Amino acid sequence: MTQCTAWQGDLTTLAVDAIVNAANESLLGGGGVDGAIHRAAGPELLAECRSIGGCPTGEARITAGYALPTKHVIHTVGPVWQGGDAGEAELLAACYRNSLDLAAKAGCRTVAFPAISCGVYGYPPDQAVATAVRAARDWIGANPGVVESITFACFDADMLARYTRELDEDSR
Repeated sequence: MTQCTAWQGDLTTLAVDAIVNAANESLLGGGGVDGAIHRAAGPELLAECRSIGGCPTGEARITAGYALPTKHVIHTVGPVWQGGDAGEAELLAACYRNSLDLAAKAGCRTVAFPAISCGVYGYPPDQAVATAVRAARDWIGANPGVVESITFACFDADMLARYTRELDEDSR
């Protein structure tokens, strides 16, 4: 059975098979999680991302982890919050599904996600967390035993509390 947990800390330090990057459509680095991953991975990540040619919102692309303690980085582009009526929830759920699909194809058994779209993209955290947990659990239900663990890596205590609450409520 796949274990879903919340953890507070620096996503770039996790020794899992794949970490997910909350990327922009260019995949060429930016601020927040994206910038931290690019800095920690080293210049080879940027070079590989340049060769990919971008990624549309809701989709995902996979690269090597380079100097990170992870084998792979899965880059996904979350939606920018526009009030909730522009398909944001479906696009955000697609980020999780598509990232997990790529992880499975690459043989990854342990995957860690940041809070996609919750930074500069302005997605309301409570709604994003509910969508993330539901999408992950739905994917697990459709793909039992494919991954061993999914970690929701949280930058701060407030986000950790949100994920912990949602995981507890969702398991009932």
